[in-house]
Amino acid sequence: MLKKTLATLVLGGTLLGAGHALAADYAIDKEGQHAFINFKISHLGYSWLYGTFKDFDGSFSFDAAKPEESKVKVTINTASVDSNHAERDKHLRSGDFLNVGKNPTATFESTSVKSTGEGTADITGNLTLNGVTKPVVIAAKFIGEGKDPWGGYRAGFEGSTKLKLKDFAIEKDLGPASQEVELILSVEGVRQ
Repeated sequence: MLKKTLATLVLGGTLLGAGHALAADYAIDKEGQHAFINFKISHLGYSWLYGTFKDFDGSFSFDAAKPEESKVKVTINTASVDSNHAERDKHLRSGDFLNVGKNPTATFESTSVKSTGEGTADITGNLTLNGVTKPVVIAAKFIGEGKDPWGGYRAGFEGSTKLKLKDFAIEKDLGPASQEVELILSVEGVRQ
């Protein structure tokens, strides 16, 4: 679910200042698998555990001349969590972590975008995860934009944020080194 949230935040990165003077709407390229919501968390302080959310959808709009008016919205299917280990994924879906039976989706919706430099921005928005809504800030970076080989136009961003598990009512304690999860987002959108 954290990954999904990151993906949503990364979408906001398109607001950073791509080369168009007019506002445009983009759909995240879910079908082409050109967008990822990944996460990283320490395993007991000994190693890193990586995972992803395989099913999410979203959109963003941006105007390079007015990046502060950009918008991002993402919905993540929390049951799609995949850490490459079936038993661990079953545990991550349980009430100890994502509680997917009660909270089948996680959402992110931007509330503001603030430029932090050339091609970078902070995307602030509300993340709803495990039934709890909290503001989060995603540090986003514009990767590139342009025409694709199929007649479309694309824009891509990456971003990251860190979430404290307890802020989202995830009380399972895996030790002091495992209190935060980092979301790493990579998003490519197709202009609509």
